[in-house]
Parts: sequence; structure tokens; C-alpha cells
Amino acid sequence: MAGPTTAERGERKQESSDPPLARRRLRLSRLRTIIILTVVLVLLGAGSVWLLYGSKWLRVERVSVAGTRVLTPEQVLEAADAPVGAPLISVETDAIEARLRRKLPRIDEVDVVRSWPHGISLKVMERTPVLMVQKGGKFIEVDDEGVRFATVSTPPKGVPALELTVSRSSSAAASLRRFGEARLVREAVRVAGAIPAAVLHDTLVVKVRSYDDISLELRDGRTVVWGSGEKGAAKARTLTALMKASPRARYFDVSVPTAPASSAS
Repeated sequence: MAGPTTAERGERKQESSDPPLARRRLRLSRLRTIIILTVVLVLLGAGSVWLLYGSKWLRVERVSVAGTRVLTPEQVLEAADAPVGAPLISVETDAIEARLRRKLPRIDEVDVVRSWPHGISLKVMERTPVLMVQKGGKFIEVDDEGVRFATVSTPPKGVPALELTVSRSSSAAASLRRFGEARLVREAVRVAGAIPAAVLHDTLVVKVRSYDDISLELRDGRTVVWGSGEKGAAKARTLTALMKASPRARYFDVSVPTAPASSAS
């Protein structure tokens, strides 16, 4: 049998050498693609960093304030001390929030938001007084958590005064030692939050003698013995019913809401 011709041997040799060459070309093509993609990504990253930190396009130009009632927007802006002119991305919103809370105790909640591309938005919620404490010629506002957050020269309208008049009796002294003044204030706040709206409108003073001896002095001279801050909803319902049943009474006792009492004096 005759062997392969010279031409056939050349063709086989060419076929055996083609695959390695093709693989090398494929690897080089992939390498070039990877290099190009890497360069593109590096350029995009550098461009993004420059856009956010180095350019003049994304910098703080304005700061807006919303939600103020007693505070003025100017007071909030001054306390916030937002870095106008700085890159917006670099603004530390937590630091601004902390400054506002520290400098303006009247602020209960604050939301500091970047408003792209040039702004910062400050949304505040102020504390609402539920009681006030008179000290000298000033009035200290107390919120629903018992926080004394502001001192004003004019008493807030419709807010009862808080009188902490712990008696010298052994039980009252023991109550003060056990609970502390701050706890007694919170208990008074708890009572103020449970007073029926119609009665709250006429309440001048919330008087605290001990933890379970809290009373209300109303505008027309009537007195309500409330007791502790416990069972506030039940006491409110009982007081409303008792006042309707005894409209001429001057004294009401709902300290035990299941056994209320009223009298003309």
C-alpha cells in the first residue's frame, strides 16, 4: 500500500499547528478586552470621585428648613452650621443632627437629608409642652416624656402648671426617696396626658405631693383628686361621668375609679 503523499503530509502538519495558534489569538483577544475594561472602569471611578468631591457641580448651595413652630428657620440654620460650599457627598448628616439636638433642646426629632444636586433639607419636629414649671419670673416647659426643654418668659397658653409640693409626712418623704423628683414629674406628665380634653382646658395646676397623691386644681376653684398615674383611661371616663352627674360639685375623687366620690365642698 502506498504511503501518504507529500501534499497530504503537509496538510496534516498544517492542521496540527492551527489549534495552538488559534488558542493564542483567543487568549490575546481576551487579555486586550480585560485591559480595556479595566482602564474604562478606572477612568469611570476616577471620574466619579472627581465629580462627587472635586467638581463644582455637586456642592452645597442651599439649606432648607421645614417643621418649625416656635423656633425660627434662622435659629435652626445657625445651630445646624451646615458646610455650604462643601461637596454634598461629604456632608456628615449625623453630625448636623447631633448639633441641632444639642443646641436646640426644643427639637424632639430631626431628619437631615441630602437634596441632590445642591441642597440639604432639615425637617424638624418640636417638643410640645404638656406642663410648665414656674421659676422666678420664667416658665420651664415640660414635654410628654418629662423633659424640661425650654425656658420662656410667657407661659404657654392652655398648659397647666406643675407644682411639686412634697409634704413633710413620712409617706411623702419615702415616696420622694423611692421614686425621685424626675419620676414624680413623669408621673405628673402621665396624669396630664390622661385628663379629658374638656377638663384639661380648665386645669390650672397639676399638684404632686407623692407618687400616688396627685390632684388637679381647676379654673373655677374645683379640685380633682387623681391619685397616681395608673389607670388613667378609667379615671378619665369616671371623672367625665361624675361631673355630668354632679354638675354643682366642687370636689371630685377618682383615685379609685371603681369607687368615685364627689361633694359640694
